Amino acid sequence: MNSMVRRTLVVELQAGATDRFPVLAHLSYDPADPFAVTLVFSHDGRVLARWRLDREMLADGLTRPVGTGDVRLRPESRGVGRELRMEFLGEPHADGGRHHAVVSAWAGAVGDFLSDTFRSVPPGSEETRLDAFLTDVLTGR
Repeated sequence: MNSMVRRTLVVELQAGATDRFPVLAHLSYDPADPFAVTLVFSHDGRVLARWRLDREMLADGLTRPVGTGDVRLRPESRGVGRELRMEFLGEPHADGGRHHAVVSAWAGAVGDFLSDTFRSVPPGSEETRLDAFLTDVLTGR
């Protein structure tokens, strides 16, 4: 049985045009849901946001820009390091705009996490339990 893959990273949340401050990103991968990676961002013990991303999209974002909807990822160089820039669009504001967050993570750490998930469930070998999913949907679970 494949086990959960978890990693906690210190990432930077962009505040304003140039200021960044550190937050924690808790990444988890459950082989029972082989296409998804869950990211939970927290600061001072408080959950700031929770996102579920497509594992392949996250891997692709390390090498090229991906995403056109609520999540957009792209590689960036900052000094001597490579980063993964993650943009998240959230709930609407009262003024008609939307919450917008930009998070930067060290690309090597995200790549290491993904390598562990690929060892757990290699790309292309993901299995879905369609019958169980349809039963849940049809019974309202």
